[in-house]
Amino acid sequence: MTATPPRWNILYRGPLSSCNYACGYCPFAKTRNTREELQDDTARLHRFLDWVESSAPQEIGILFTPWGEALVHRAYREALLRLGRMQHVRRAAIQTNLACGLQWLDSADRGTVALWCTFHPTETTVERFAAKIHLLQRMGIRHSVGAVGVKDHFPLIAELREQLPPETYLWVNALKKNPDYYEQSHLDFLTAIDPLFLVNLRRHPSRGKNCHAGHTSFTVDGEGTARRCHFIKTPIGNIYEPDFASRLTPRTCPNTACVCHIGYVNLPELSLNQVFGEGLLERIPLDFRFASH
Repeated sequence: MTATPPRWNILYRGPLSSCNYACGYCPFAKTRNTREELQDDTARLHRFLDWVESSAPQEIGILFTPWGEALVHRAYREALLRLGRMQHVRRAAIQTNLACGLQWLDSADRGTVALWCTFHPTETTVERFAAKIHLLQRMGIRHSVGAVGVKDHFPLIAELREQLPPETYLWVNALKKNPDYYEQSHLDFLTAIDPLFLVNLRRHPSRGKNCHAGHTSFTVDGEGTARRCHFIKTPIGNIYEPDFASRLTPRTCPNTACVCHIGYVNLPELSLNQVFGEGLLERIPLDFRFASH
């Protein structure tokens, strides 16, 4: 019998770098793309979508991790809809600030399309953001919500948690530049909001350890160059090469530590696939429901 090929989780990041927000803590580039640059990004996106379509029956999950905000551009909205119609694509998710309108999701496949939504307190209000999340819930669109754990934003994060549906997971990304940034009272507050906060806070030792990155999970850029993850620059191949699948093999991590969710979820020793299940790409834990105190 022919062995069933492993599922692939693909993180796609094209050259798009423009964003309609200007958050001070954001590590992403803050540029304004020209019309020509946007056209180039769209062409590269379409080539990637054609490759995904031609990859059937390989089972694929995709998370778009753009440097900027992608859903304000029609090409990315149409990309999620197109991926949702592909039978071999089990998930098509994207990281977004949710600044775009949502009616286009009326045509989305509810079992495939998902949104990883980040709340930015300096750019929008709790009320406006929470209203969009409630609309996503009514539409039946899978989603998680998150914020960066800036101490000055704690009151707004707490307010957001109260306004969100209890079924919506609110994750918090830790600020890790200063190891002494959080006191115990801060940790207590944040873990009450996000039960997985301490997992994100930790710098996970990873050098020499087994990792799914480069085997069943990999990143792709606008040229089709594949890498293990966003945190290892060495290419492993190009998806448009006919022998690309042979480049995917079990590997160990060369980095000292892994500090980002989209990286450390690939460490088997953390067993986070059992925590998130089919919600791994969009960051939705299994059977989550917030219980207010």
